Amino acid sequence: MPEEFLEGPVQTGKSEDAYGRIQYRGLIAWPQRLRREAPLLERVLGTAPVPVVLDLGCGTGEHSRFLQSLGYSVTGVDASKAQIQAAREVDPDGGEAGPSRYVHGDLASLATLVPQGYGGAICLGNTLPHLTEIETLQQFFSGLASRMVAGAPLLLQLLNYDRIMDQGERTFPLILRPGEAAGEETVFLRLMTPRADGTLIFTPATFRYRPGMEPPLELISAQNVHLRGWRRSELEESLSAAGFEVRNAFGNMTGDPWVPEASDLVLWAVRA
Repeated sequence: MPEEFLEGPVQTGKSEDAYGRIQYRGLIAWPQRLRREAPLLERVLGTAPVPVVLDLGCGTGEHSRFLQSLGYSVTGVDASKAQIQAAREVDPDGGEAGPSRYVHGDLASLATLVPQGYGGAICLGNTLPHLTEIETLQQFFSGLASRMVAGAPLLLQLLNYDRIMDQGERTFPLILRPGEAAGEETVFLRLMTPRADGTLIFTPATFRYRPGMEPPLELISAQNVHLRGWRRSELEESLSAAGFEVRNAFGNMTGDPWVPEASDLVLWAVRA
């Protein structure tokens, strides 16, 4: 599971912030990730009719700031108050109305959160699976279509749930990062329990690892998050119903073709 799927949730109909203030900036190797993703991002957003884009499920704002550095005016949207606050702390000039504005709110209510006229949009990482009902997914895509100009590109990325659900996958490799104190590391564990209805329980847990001390492993936080393992066919059908045309499907953010065994599902769609 790529590290990009540590990004915070965009939940609908829930008041709790399931991921709280987990320090995703420290858990993800952002410089390496952005360098890896840059060619595909520039290829897709380079077709934008106007350089004004949405970063949907923006988390702590790394993609928003990267795109802003390329000359785009960016609005980041996320349902996690903690992640939005963290983004504003790093980018105080963005604030509520700056060039990289960060907006708190559910994706299903996008049409009421941002104005019309966007020339492109990205929705990366583990964002779409937090919309667990087909009606909510369709409401999101319809609202997004109403905010975008004709010909505007949309880049969607999520895990390849066709593979995960078909093979019954349950866990992903551990992530180790330097801890806050000397001789200490942060361990990030991710477990999944698929369900027959297409949903799954995702359990991210963070530990403090101190070898040679007692206890050597200490739980910092753990959550159960209800997700939907959207399949490619479901997403393409919903996109089409909302007025998008799917132009291409990739198996990762480096642009390799999608195959059933791919790590990711990346869809390039265009607002018709």
